[in-house]
Amino acid sequence: MLDRIFDYLHFNFHIEAPIVLLILIFLEAVLSADNAIALAAIAQGLEDKELERRALNFGLVVAYVLRISLILTATWVQKFWQFELLGAAYLLWLVFQHFTSEETNDEHHHGPRFNSLLQAIPVIAFTDLAFSLDSVTTAIAVSQERWLVLTGATVGIITLRFMAGLFIRWLDEFENLEDAGYITVALVGLRLLLKVVNDDLVPPEWIMISAIGLILAWGFSKRTLIESPQVEPEKSEVGTRE
Repeated sequence: MLDRIFDYLHFNFHIEAPIVLLILIFLEAVLSADNAIALAAIAQGLEDKELERRALNFGLVVAYVLRISLILTATWVQKFWQFELLGAAYLLWLVFQHFTSEETNDEHHHGPRFNSLLQAIPVIAFTDLAFSLDSVTTAIAVSQERWLVLTGATVGIITLRFMAGLFIRWLDEFENLEDAGYITVALVGLRLLLKVVNDDLVPPEWIMISAIGLILAWGFSKRTLIESPQVEPEKSEVGTRE
């Protein structure tokens, strides 16, 4: 996610750090939507709102530790294309699992079901890590100001938790939003895969953002129909008398 932010910033250290951080927070909020939907949809596999919130809290704490580790080892990680390949394969596997699983009768939820928090937390953490692999190159580019990258990671996790909480509610309200979220996950996975095959094949960032924006617009285009309970008509007293 950080590579998107810094591509837009065209980072210049002559800009005062507070201004940079304000722009970073704004862009992180805009560009974390695909990740937030994916994490919210995964948390829904617990089928309990309180457990979903706890899974996001604990999962993103683990994800934060993994993000920091990724930033601190970015120079080493970049040497191995296998990491990006694993990240792409993991995201595409999530998408495949979502669209090939059966839908519940009372909800539109696909994907994995969890019996406990301990099952959901690692999936949430590693999903965020797969998204974060896309930022390794940028982390290296700004390695001399690593404090700013670490600050960005902290802001990103906080923003992600807030947005994922919103999406948990919106997933119940909009019929196509979960599918739209996983389509954007597929785009991120394919982007990572193209970076492994040939970096020149990776589409420009504005194309990715425009595509994600259109897909999310479709996701919010249809509200879930809530059937009102049918009330049986009362029998007329006159009709019941002999």
